[in-house]
Amino acid sequence: MIRPIQSLCLSLLLVAPAMAQESFRVELGRDGETIGDMRPVFLTFESRPMPAISPSEVARRYHRLFRTSDEPEVRIDALNRLSNIRDRSGEDIGFSPAEEERVYSEAISSYESILERGSYGGRLDELLYQMAKAHALTGQQSASIQRLKQLIGLYPQSPLVPEARFRLAESAFAAGQYAEAENGYRHLVTSDDSEEFSTKARYMLGWSQFKQGPSAWNRAAATFVEVLDEFLPQEQSLESVSESSVDTIDDTFRVLALMAARNSGPDTLISWLDRERPRPWEHLLFDRLADYYAILGDTRASVAANTAFIEYSPNHNSVPAFLLQVVDVWQAAGDVERVRAARARFVETYGAESAFAELSGDQSDKWRSYSKRLADYHYDLGGRAAEQGQVAASGKAFAIAAAYYEGLSPRVAQSGEILRLAGDARLQAGQFAKALVNFRKAAYEAPGYNEAADAAWAAVILLRDGVDQKLPTAAFRPELQDLSNEANRFEKRFADDARISGLMADLGSRWLAVGNHERALHYASQVLTAAGASPAEQYTAWQVTARIRQKEGEYGLAERAWNRALDLAEGDQLEDVTDEQRAAVRRQLATAVYRQGEMAASRGRFREAVGHFRRVDSVLPGSEIAIRARYDAANTLLKASDWAAAVADLQAFRADHPQHELAAGISDKLVHAWIQSDKPTQAASELLQAADNSANPWGLRMRAAELLNESGNIAERNALYVDYLATGPEAADGSEHERLQTFRYRLVETGDDPDSWREALVQAELDSAWHSADTLEWSSRASLVLGARAAAVFTSISLSQPLEQSLDRKQKALEAARQRFLDAEALGGERVLSESLFRRAELYRGLAKDLMTSTIPSDLNELEAMQYQMLLEEEAYPFEEKAIQLHTENHRRIASEGYDAWIGRSLGVLAELHPGRYERSVKWLSWNMRSKDDV
Repeated sequence: MIRPIQSLCLSLLLVAPAMAQESFRVELGRDGETIGDMRPVFLTFESRPMPAISPSEVARRYHRLFRTSDEPEVRIDALNRLSNIRDRSGEDIGFSPAEEERVYSEAISSYESILERGSYGGRLDELLYQMAKAHALTGQQSASIQRLKQLIGLYPQSPLVPEARFRLAESAFAAGQYAEAENGYRHLVTSDDSEEFSTKARYMLGWSQFKQGPSAWNRAAATFVEVLDEFLPQEQSLESVSESSVDTIDDTFRVLALMAARNSGPDTLISWLDRERPRPWEHLLFDRLADYYAILGDTRASVAANTAFIEYSPNHNSVPAFLLQVVDVWQAAGDVERVRAARARFVETYGAESAFAELSGDQSDKWRSYSKRLADYHYDLGGRAAEQGQVAASGKAFAIAAAYYEGLSPRVAQSGEILRLAGDARLQAGQFAKALVNFRKAAYEAPGYNEAADAAWAAVILLRDGVDQKLPTAAFRPELQDLSNEANRFEKRFADDARISGLMADLGSRWLAVGNHERALHYASQVLTAAGASPAEQYTAWQVTARIRQKEGEYGLAERAWNRALDLAEGDQLEDVTDEQRAAVRRQLATAVYRQGEMAASRGRFREAVGHFRRVDSVLPGSEIAIRARYDAANTLLKASDWAAAVADLQAFRADHPQHELAAGISDKLVHAWIQSDKPTQAASELLQAADNSANPWGLRMRAAELLNESGNIAERNALYVDYLATGPEAADGSEHERLQTFRYRLVETGDDPDSWREALVQAELDSAWHSADTLEWSSRASLVLGARAAAVFTSISLSQPLEQSLDRKQKALEAARQRFLDAEALGGERVLSESLFRRAELYRGLAKDLMTSTIPSDLNELEAMQYQMLLEEEAYPFEEKAIQLHTENHRRIASEGYDAWIGRSLGVLAELHPGRYERSVKWLSWNMRSKDDV
């Protein structure tokens, strides 16, 4: 339960005895067995200051006056004053209950005597009031009510009217006339002259509405909310509630909670409140509802009430207590899963530093306790899931555990172990970057942690596995620099750790592998100078040193380091070095010697180079590297441009080791030597000799052809071209296509049967997807030549009888020539278009002319001959028109391409066909079509 004010925790059973004494009142009883039996708790009237004289002394005198006087007015006045003294002072005036009833019974007769006389020196409204009081005390309730109504009706302005109205409303309430009581209480609440009774009237107004049943509960709720607003208007009011108000406030919360529970619970409460006007007591109302449900055993409803307030006022300072109360409710119900969920919500809600700072000491302790328990639970859950092969579930559980450990770590005094657990959980979850952060914090940022070195080593191992890509994710790929930095940090903090020398040896090998020789040597030297380094670690460091010296060209130092490594490998201190590894060290030693020969050769010290090359055989006799050293000796002569000596050594090596792989490259070296000595024919001969033994001879033969071309041996060159092209080679790319076309073009220029090579040249260009300026030029010109030859064939065919046969041959010849010219246009474009258009036009003009001049059958008479001639003209006309069209098209190209000879020839033909239009003395100009002269 949430009780910010101590006074509100008092038991409801203490209400009735605590009420102050009143001038008179009607006791309405306490709670019954049902809602209908519930009764309100009255408020005390406000007491005014009393004079300095002792009230008991004043009361004693008036008591004596009442007993000794025979005058009704005097007796009534004395009794009134005694009553006022008791009301104001709260002291006993000397009457016992039985005596008080007897006194007021006597007073009634005095009141009635005065009223019958019709004369009274005092105020009649007071008289009526006292009569009503007397009737009430003597059990005459109806008479009392009648006098109160007379007072209100006859003296509406009397200051006693508010109390009279209150008494009437109380009487109606006690009689179960709740609607009438509601009206009476409301009149007092809304009246300006009833301030003394407004608080109590408002409270009773709510009860009278409540007693009318659920249909009036919304009105009752609004009234009770006003009651609470009056008693608890500000936040400070919760800390300063008077003891006399505790029961009233507590009953108000109780009845509001009960009404809400009998409706829609928290939703009903929210409907009675105003979000725009937060009240300082709202959380107490929700708490009372949650307690009510808990007492009934309705756990879900109790949790819902707590949760409703959290959602209703998420920024309220009591939210932590409500969240913790949810945990307690579920815990009381024995629901472990929901307890865990409630704890998780509390931890999550106050995970941020700013939110956590708002918690009290006890609440922050609860937060830490919950975080640790949740973390341990999920860690254990992840382990059990992993054992069962549930990879996804295991990773999820470990990730949750890690998050709890991480949140907890900055809020505990000893965070080292918590951070290490967080790192391990992240590691198990596959969240390696976060695991690394946690291991580092545990190692270097957790004071007093005894296992800091192991946490730091875990970070090193994690980075090493990441560098080696042993971890099942591409998201965590640290660089070697990261591992190196971590190792340096480890070495600096934990300098006495026995694992350091092995780590440095490993880093030396790794930096060597990535080519950073400076760092590799640094780590290797640390190992070699470390007093506690093992032979295995020294062996690794010497190998790193040797390889770096070798790679940096310091072959003398490399030879020394390899010798030290070989001494360790062949000694008895290393048990895990295999024979193959020892042989590898020897090969590296031989390589160091060999590289010294290479270096000497590169510096032009040929004799020194030969000496080193020959020393290789003494280090590793008969080895492959020794054979290569002999081969490189010959190469050294090539570098020295001693071509004759190089040729001799190369030929000797080929003779001694014909099957060695290096022998295959000797031919190229011999070719190179022949070429460098300006003997291309001998180089070509070597290539042709090599081609005879090659599975793919044509590459070598074509190289030989180029050398023959350089030497001017055209006949042998052409023979190689013809043989190669006869194999039907197909170009795989543009350069290969151009090479093949070059072969064909050279055969066109210098070979036998040039027209057949022209046809091959043209067809290959048309079929190819690759073209160059040269191949297009060659093929387009070749096509023009072939077209001209086809046109000559066309011209040579005369049209004779029978005309159909000769005309068919001529048309086929025309089509053949025409296609050649079209091919030329396709290949040559604008470069050949003028000539092609002219030649195509002349084909059509020639056909038209030949048709016109063809012989007429001899068996026709004169009329038939004329008709036959007319038919020929009709047949010839379209061809002549086609010729004119093509010549005209050629003529029009002057505007875009300028004048050339073939356009001029087309103009000559057009002048012949249309002398009036084209036969002019005109100077043709080539206009620049890009100019802006609007021509």
